[in-house]
Amino acid sequence: MTEEYAAARYEDACRLLPVRLRGAALALCRREKAEAEELRLRVGRALALTTRSGPQVLPETRVVRGDLEQVLDRATDYSRYAAAETIRRGYVTAPGGFRVGICGTALPGEGDNLGIKDISSLSIRIPRLCEGAALPVLPGLLEEGRPVSTLLLSPPGGGKTTLLRDLVRLLSRGDGLAEPVRVALVDERGELAAVCQGRPQLEVGPHTDIMDGCPKALAVPMLLRAMSPQVIALDELALPEDVEAVRAAAGCGVVLLATVHAASVAELSARPLLRGVLESGVFRRAVVIAGEDRRCRVEALP
Repeated sequence: MTEEYAAARYEDACRLLPVRLRGAALALCRREKAEAEELRLRVGRALALTTRSGPQVLPETRVVRGDLEQVLDRATDYSRYAAAETIRRGYVTAPGGFRVGICGTALPGEGDNLGIKDISSLSIRIPRLCEGAALPVLPGLLEEGRPVSTLLLSPPGGGKTTLLRDLVRLLSRGDGLAEPVRVALVDERGELAAVCQGRPQLEVGPHTDIMDGCPKALAVPMLLRAMSPQVIALDELALPEDVEAVRAAAGCGVVLLATVHAASVAELSARPLLRGVLESGVFRRAVVIAGEDRRCRVEALP
């Protein structure tokens, strides 16, 4: 990923901002634009960028509630009703693959959240394709030319989603090391493929089927029944029901790729929920992403 490409993606994200904030956001130098990973808008606070080195506040950009409303209008193409289901879950996917996270006052219903009112903050995530990011680790995830079930580990914001997306792309396309495979991608929060109006905004390969906006525990059995995948990929394995769905899929002979928030395999094994996954032998490899330069190492799992 070049600095020019990363800066261009940032400028595309800035199109969601109101005009009065957009100028300040676009006034940054190319290097600063390329390093930005999120735009954060909080009522009563200055517009801020999330970067690898920490938050950066833009002066004289105090956000008001109307700014948040304008961002949501642009993100939903002025049709919030059409995006009501994902807004209820706290996000919306804008054209171009930008996920807008939403915070405010939840409207609780019987066992569920009915929506969000009095919106207080938004985060505009800036996804960037890093084609080839998974190439260095891919050989270590193959046995006899076929992928094995793998966990991708890093702390939050460490690059797991980017690596998973590229791994899916490579396996779906076939890269010379392995034949193309059918991949079913569970994109519960719209971060991996960024589907908008039925079309992925981010490249995930020609033989990838995407289940968008569906909880993992529901999506995995649906994909097993309907799409006969060879590989199932999913982001952020965290809930007991997700773990059970993964175990069931492994019992059907499907290869699994999943991300987990953890800095190491040792940290992962200290958590009761995920210790059971490790002990079950579902996953054969772990890719650990560490450091500011996001170096990856492949570890064999017992």
